[in-house]
Amino acid sequence: MKEQTLTFAAICLAAHQVQQISRGQSINEENFSLLLNSLVEMSPSDTLAVYGGKLSNLKEALSLVVKHLGDNGDNKRKDPDFTRYVISLINLERRLTKQPKKMKLLAEQLAGSERQLQHYTINSETLIASFAGIYSDIISPLGSRIQVTGEPSILKQTHNQHKIRALLLSGIRAAVLWRQVGGKRRTILFNRNKMVNIAKELLTEL
Repeated sequence: MKEQTLTFAAICLAAHQVQQISRGQSINEENFSLLLNSLVEMSPSDTLAVYGGKLSNLKEALSLVVKHLGDNGDNKRKDPDFTRYVISLINLERRLTKQPKKMKLLAEQLAGSERQLQHYTINSETLIASFAGIYSDIISPLGSRIQVTGEPSILKQTHNQHKIRALLLSGIRAAVLWRQVGGKRRTILFNRNKMVNIAKELLTEL
């Protein structure tokens, strides 16, 4: 459950940053880079290694689990767009894993992006555009596209579109990891309290 909580938290962080960008809010650039780095961490020693090997890197992500899954009695803090993004990422990952050729192509293209790190930083416009292109080429054709809602003027800007697609790709990456450590959609329904309690415990360690 700890591994499931960590990987689910990463899905939440990706969804949260998509939401922030779409609404014209500033994002935590360190978390943004963290999510992008997860896309090129191809052979991690463990789950946490995908996110820099430090639990503190997922502090905001774990807080999002507590906020959105916890029974805090404040329904105003529950955001339907956030929930929709999380569920949509999990559903898209399920579609992806049913197509081995797509999975192989995804791995090959991410490896190509990893090689670009010899010349560009992870949060450079070049790498972000590369990740966005991978999302458009491989994930979008799977169907059930994620409809991002927000300020139209912001969503029309190319660099924001690239950031959002790159973040959605990182959310797919997290969803793959979540499934690999035993995460299932029913986990959210039946084990949400366990996940919230684990997230709270992990936060106390920081």
